[in-house]
Amino acid sequence: MMEWIVAVAQFVVNELLSVPAYMVGLITAAGLIALRRSVGQIIGGGIKAVLGFLLIGAGAAIVVAALDPLGVMIQGAAGAQGVVPTNEAIVAIAQERFGAQVAWIMIAGFVLSLLLARFTPLHYVFLTGHHTLFMATLLTMVLATTELPTLAKVALGAVLLAVVMVALPALAQPWTRRVGGDGKIAIGHFGTLGYIAAGVTGQVVGRTSRSTEDMKLPEGLRFLRDSMVATALSMVLVYVAVALLYWARLGTAAALEMFPPPEGVEPTVGHFVMQSVMQGLQFGIGVAVILYGVRTILGELVPAFQGIAERIVPGAVPALDAPIVFPFAQNAVLVGFISSFVGGLATLAVMAVWLNPVLGLALILPGLVPHFFTGGAAGVYGNATGGRRGAVLGAFVNGVIITLLPAFLLGVLGTFGNANTTFGDADFGWFGMAVGYGFRGGDVVGVVVSLAVAAVLLVGAIVVQKRLVDTGWDPGARRTAATAGEGRPPRRGA
Repeated sequence: MMEWIVAVAQFVVNELLSVPAYMVGLITAAGLIALRRSVGQIIGGGIKAVLGFLLIGAGAAIVVAALDPLGVMIQGAAGAQGVVPTNEAIVAIAQERFGAQVAWIMIAGFVLSLLLARFTPLHYVFLTGHHTLFMATLLTMVLATTELPTLAKVALGAVLLAVVMVALPALAQPWTRRVGGDGKIAIGHFGTLGYIAAGVTGQVVGRTSRSTEDMKLPEGLRFLRDSMVATALSMVLVYVAVALLYWARLGTAAALEMFPPPEGVEPTVGHFVMQSVMQGLQFGIGVAVILYGVRTILGELVPAFQGIAERIVPGAVPALDAPIVFPFAQNAVLVGFISSFVGGLATLAVMAVWLNPVLGLALILPGLVPHFFTGGAAGVYGNATGGRRGAVLGAFVNGVIITLLPAFLLGVLGTFGNANTTFGDADFGWFGMAVGYGFRGGDVVGVVVSLAVAAVLLVGAIVVQKRLVDTGWDPGARRTAATAGEGRPPRRGA
């Protein structure tokens, strides 16, 4: 009987709740049912929401495929070795040992998060299913180092998961609303610390800085105003530069092995260079697909949420994946990606020279995928409050955060700390450390510390919701006043 229950729970988690497309499609359909729409509208809206998320996934897959060889060439050109943060990899490793426990924490945590959304002022419904799975896995891995009974681990993990699912979107909501969306959407992605840090950085450094979306280009470069063209061209230049450095450092033989030609075609350096160009173009395609998917999902999900707001969770706000903010400042996405990656490289240098020899911290190699998604979003947040300077410096701060925190997180993952990979986004780092290091004082102390952290987080989020979100506080108000005084009001998302 227990095996059957576990199998059902694993099916629900692995085949439904961990697939954002299905999860959002079902919730969209539920919202349309609550609005008493026709059967055709319910089915059509649900399917379109699913397709929108599948488009985001398809675009992300293209981006990841284009970035993978670039990461290999960067490591080869720089001669660096270390841990590469990859959420999917560390989760896959943990699932082999703790799959059932992860499933129960995720299911129980999601149910508790809905109760918190219903009965507290934090009316956020966290819809990024794969990140919910990642956080449930992280909590399982941290709690696995304790002597707590399995039931206690599941209960504690579920409470902690539920709290972060409703609290973090609330803490970021003032800056998310500044980005765009008029408060109808929230950020549901565990890179929240980086986004808030980028928004605050923008407030500090960029009160009068122009938006990334207002960049003035010479007449002959007006084609770069097309975000898809600008993104693809920028990545082509980056790719070719890295490819040439890789060739110069490792030689022709290694370069020719990087992109093997079709059977019967002689490998040449020209083929290596042109394949680098193609990968940059593929990156541009992936970003374009992501943006289209975001627009598609918003067109269906936001209206459907009116039904959930009216019938299930009054005032419900959907908390969605990081690319949801990309359309609000598309130039800032590319600026943020590059700046975050530079921040990661700079931090890696500091770690190699100082933190590794002194503290023994692992070297965290900048992963291009987390830097693209979290760095791109951080660029949008920084631009919203601080224009170009905010986008550059805010995303740079994000790059520092997602390079330092994973190194410290390895210390609380037990045997998984030697897996040569770890969680990459900011909130996994600080939250995992807060829980994990609390248990260094024993299981009782760890439980008390964990619940205290959850309570502080929940109360802090409620305070932010009531005093900042509900009152309409604008973190970019000083910037708006400054730019208006110069006769150039900022554009949306600026």
